[in-house]
Amino acid sequence: MDTAMLIEIFGYIGSALVVVSMLMSSIVKLRVVNTVGSIVSGIYALIVGAVPLALMNTCLIVINVYNLFKLLKTKQVYDLVDGNVDDALITYFLNRYAEDIKTYFPGFKKQDVSGKKAYIVCCDGNPAGVLVGEEKDGNIDILIDYSTPAYRDCSVGKFLYSQLFEKKINKLSYAQELTDAHVTYMNKMGFVQEKGIYVKKIK
Repeated sequence: MDTAMLIEIFGYIGSALVVVSMLMSSIVKLRVVNTVGSIVSGIYALIVGAVPLALMNTCLIVINVYNLFKLLKTKQVYDLVDGNVDDALITYFLNRYAEDIKTYFPGFKKQDVSGKKAYIVCCDGNPAGVLVGEEKDGNIDILIDYSTPAYRDCSVGKFLYSQLFEKKINKLSYAQELTDAHVTYMNKMGFVQEKGIYVKKIK
């Protein structure tokens, strides 16, 4: 493989990263991947002498770094609202994100959770995530533990679990059907498998 071909491949990689970044729901991940793609594309542009393309990518890098700094500097303030699935806010939330919820919880049926306990996490007043389950004797048998696309950095779950101890909850268990994406989340959040059930002890 000659040098010219390697340079072309390098350019395609940069373009692919920029395109892939646009498909990401997490704003932070979008900015990071877009920045990497812009750096690669900018280097490619300089190598082939495409100055306008290099300048455009330089501008994108500056914009991304600036916005990343703002995002990471701004501290997210969460609030916890507890109730049951029939409360108006939680009903709205479940209806609003019904299709996306099914992506992560294929067996979810709204009629099956009527009357169940629910905890909704809000960020600056905006609904960011919800946990619904059967609560009994300090244990919650989780039916869904869902975060909206903009808050899928595990921060919603970390905040929620940190607050449950004050609600006299000491254990979470999940025995429902899981997607690969949600298994990854459960592992990150400290759930462990016990006889086919994912369990997390609240400290």
